[in-house]
Amino acid sequence: MTPDLDTLVARIGATQTGDARIVVAIAGAPASGKTTLADRLHDHLGGDAAGVAVVPMDGFHFDDAILSERGLLARKGAPNTFDAGGLGRILGAIKDDTDADVYVPLFDRALELSRGSARCISPRHRIILVEGNYLLLNQAPWDQLANLFDLSIYLEVPEDILRDRLLDRWRGFGFSAADALQKAQGNDLPNAQTVVMLTRQADITVTAG
Repeated sequence: MTPDLDTLVARIGATQTGDARIVVAIAGAPASGKTTLADRLHDHLGGDAAGVAVVPMDGFHFDDAILSERGLLARKGAPNTFDAGGLGRILGAIKDDTDADVYVPLFDRALELSRGSARCISPRHRIILVEGNYLLLNQAPWDQLANLFDLSIYLEVPEDILRDRLLDRWRGFGFSAADALQKAQGNDLPNAQTVVMLTRQADITVTAG
């Protein structure tokens, strides 16, 4: 189905009991629109003033030094290039330590690295939107996140549209057409196929394209 923002907001509201904190997963392939949807939902729900916060999975990228040491730098963005365990521990703290500040990292695309403790999830934040490619992946260690989400949303986008968006993204970062194609075909599209093949059933599937 293709719900609009009002439908998604209503579903989030129906999931929440009173002012209890809930954690909502927004998953999908690279360039499926996860960040855009998370930002739009954040605003539609009232934003920070209304106790809504966004936690991007990208903040849990391993540093390039670790990826180089492991021979994974060329595959940056693949499932094994993220600190899934660290993400799970942070989400666990967000779920359990509702009376304490929890700090999360954010990925800086200009610097191509994560900035630690860059966003504060405070006790007043009651709706947490977590967005990322592999949140619903049905393989270890990502499958350990399943019990941390109160509601899950999956963005389903045809591969040809993902490909065009990825090419536009890399060209927007200043890559030549040939280099953009290499980035998309050599890494992003294989990662997208992993998401499509191994993502478990979400509570809500949003079709786009």
